Amino acid sequence: MGKGDKKSKRGKIANKSYGVRRPRKIRKRTPVEEKINIKGKS
Repeated sequence: MGKGDKKSKRGKIANKSYGVRRPRKIRKRTPVEEKINIKGKS
């Protein structure tokens, strides 16, 4: 278990890959309604 292990978090970081052990950060998307309201007010 370490940098060479493809299934560990440390191995994912070393291999620059993602998976169950190292999920990507989830971006919150703003709803379309909010975008329309922001543009309409200014």
